[in-house]
Amino acid sequence: MPDRNIEFGRYGASGIKGHEAVARQLDALANFIATPISQRRGLLARLHYLTRTAHARQAAREAGLTVTNRTLQAWLDGKRNPSQQNLQAVEGAYRAVRRHNVARYLLARLNRQGRGTRVEFHPLNQSQVPRPRQRALSFRTLNVRHWDRIVEAWANEDDEALDDAWVNDATVDLGSEWGQYEYVTNIGFAA
Repeated sequence: MPDRNIEFGRYGASGIKGHEAVARQLDALANFIATPISQRRGLLARLHYLTRTAHARQAAREAGLTVTNRTLQAWLDGKRNPSQQNLQAVEGAYRAVRRHNVARYLLARLNRQGRGTRVEFHPLNQSQVPRPRQRALSFRTLNVRHWDRIVEAWANEDDEALDDAWVNDATVDLGSEWGQYEYVTNIGFAA
């Protein structure tokens, strides 16, 4: 049952939702372009990624980049600069297309032919919680074997589906303590 911690942080605990930590980790594995889009090099790298093939251009249009081919060429040639709104559209389209392009690869890497991937659950930070209200939480590990719904929800940028998939496909396997790991400091896995 997700969202059972209605008043999370009331006594000073800090952390993030588990599915948000998983999304961060998957983003790190996707290897997005590191140079910011505000720099010419970062903009050109993203535009080349989105325009190198007809399939990439179509995916960029579906992801929300709706400028004309002439405008894209002017940006690539350096004759014109995109507005702040268009920079955000390019960044959003790039991230969406990149997620869909690497999703199948990440899925195979994480599932490892049914062997799964070892996941580390780092408990939430209770250093600011008064002593009598602190819970005994420990670092936990778990081998997650089914990543299909998790990676699909991440690729579609659907937070609700990702939360549902993370709780039902991974966290519940922690046993009776699974509710204590709705909020965590970090989720770690290497694929």
